[in-house]
Amino acid sequence: MRLFKCQVCSQLLYFENSRCEKCGHTLGYEPERNRLLPLEPSGQFWCPTEDAKTSYRFCSNATYGVCNWLVNAKSEDQYCHACRHNGIIPDLSQQQNLDNWRKIEVAKHRLFYTLLRLKLPVQTRGENPEGLVFNFLADSPFDPSSKIMTGHDSGLITLALAEADDVERERRRSLMGEPYRTLLGHFRHEVGHYFWDRLVRDRGGDAAFAEIFGDFTRSYDEALHTYYAQGAPSDWQNNYVSPYATSHPWEDFAETWAHYLHIVDTIEMAGAFSLHVEPRLDKTGDLEATIDFDPYKLRSFQNIADNWLPMSFALNNINRCMGQPDFYPFILSPSVIAKLAFLHTLINTASEAPPPIQQQSAPAEAAN
Repeated sequence: MRLFKCQVCSQLLYFENSRCEKCGHTLGYEPERNRLLPLEPSGQFWCPTEDAKTSYRFCSNATYGVCNWLVNAKSEDQYCHACRHNGIIPDLSQQQNLDNWRKIEVAKHRLFYTLLRLKLPVQTRGENPEGLVFNFLADSPFDPSSKIMTGHDSGLITLALAEADDVERERRRSLMGEPYRTLLGHFRHEVGHYFWDRLVRDRGGDAAFAEIFGDFTRSYDEALHTYYAQGAPSDWQNNYVSPYATSHPWEDFAETWAHYLHIVDTIEMAGAFSLHVEPRLDKTGDLEATIDFDPYKLRSFQNIADNWLPMSFALNNINRCMGQPDFYPFILSPSVIAKLAFLHTLINTASEAPPPIQQQSAPAEAAN
């Protein structure tokens, strides 16, 4: 994520801002050129203050206060690049559902920011029968025993609306023994399954994938049953980014994919702040980091890894000073860094891959 500023008054802005609190201009995000634009009304449309010849309208979901993205006035689309992938949204007649949906959309829009920056192939269901679509579902009030499961199935990602409730999400995090659990983390993990289909299965990359992640042809259902019955091996940190990643190569890929997006997004923001880490006590220089590069433009992952490790260590220490959990409570072993590097190469060469080869989809995946 980059840092934005108002082009009228130079006020620094958050990605989600829809109004500049300093000069009062309405703001809208233009994904094509990655700009948060101050706008002036022009009839039924909006024009950037710097360019009165270009007209936009807001995504239709701006009506609910859940989206600040712009759509070109010449486009027939009523929804922005992020919202056009919504399938089912919750019943908005209930205020709590609307509040939860707003939290979900904040996370989803940040996901799409990264996907667009990575230039990944993201299709809707209208463009591809297995295109990416999101259903945000609430538990049934008539059947308390029936709980919505968050998961992926051939491009359809279901997210339990309850995950937007901080208390409920913390309860589930504690129950599952997870170091962290966030809406953005859910999105990043689940789209990992979607991109396994798009970038590995459809492009004939099974052999290269299996070489680093293992035999994905073994029964997925049996693997998950074994994991939930026995847990992760005691030495899981040697080769995996999380315990859940040990359950099956598909989950290893999705977990590693989520962490790749975590790292790239955070490194970009650190670069926007020209973050430099050089602890005086470190005489070896191992904990030095200078974020002066764009992670989206690097062909090699090594520079990202070399700077991520000292930066996350510094932020972990700062969080502890505030009595907060570690900013990044994970260990990246050489094996995990190799997997992250594999994903970096996979993503950067996506446009160079051969035409898609349709094969059998991975089975549906769901997690509490």
